[in-house]
This record gives sequence, structure tokens and C-alpha cells, in this order.
Amino acid sequence: MLKYKNYTGIVQFDDEAMIFHGEVIGLRDVITFRGTTPEEIKREFEKSIDGYLDWCEELGQEPERPFSGNIHLRLKPDLHAKLASEAKFHGISLNNFINQTLQRYIS
Repeated sequence: MLKYKNYTGIVQFDDEAMIFHGEVIGLRDVITFRGTTPEEIKREFEKSIDGYLDWCEELGQEPERPFSGNIHLRLKPDLHAKLASEAKFHGISLNNFINQTLQRYIS
């Protein structure tokens, strides 16, 4: 994964074409980049982000921002109560309990 100005890019290697290609994730807008070496793919990723930000500025539009880390989540009341009880039992906030539980799930 590549990081630049809070944007994240994922890269894949096409062994038939012998080229790296990547895409910025977490946006509705599509930003892609490619290169033939790790150095070039990193440079092209950064150029793509800068180009996107310049393009948005030229259009007078606010650029789409990557995930903020904030989500609004609706839970069934009984699940909310169970999660809150577990968090209290472990001596942590509900937010931290949910974060830790989700992190364990994806690890």
C-alpha cells in the first residue's frame, strides 16, 4: 500500500505486461496510476494525487477525501446494550471495544 496526503493506493503487478498498476482506494472518484519499477509507481501515485487535487481546484470543487474513520452505525437496541455491557466489563469505552473487536475480526 502507498500513502500520500492521507490518500491510500493499492498496487498490483501484471506479470504478462511487466507493469505495476494501482488505484486510490476509499473514494468514489477513480484515480489510477502505473509504472514499471517500485520507484516509478510511487512517483506516479503521488503525481496522480497532486493532479487530482489540482484538477479539483481548477473546477472549484472540493476534492473527495479518504475515509475519516467516523461512521454512523445503527444497531438493534439489544445488541447495543450487550456491546455496552461488554465494554464496561472490560473497563473500556464502547468505541474502543467495537474498534478492538473489529480489528480482531479482520486480523
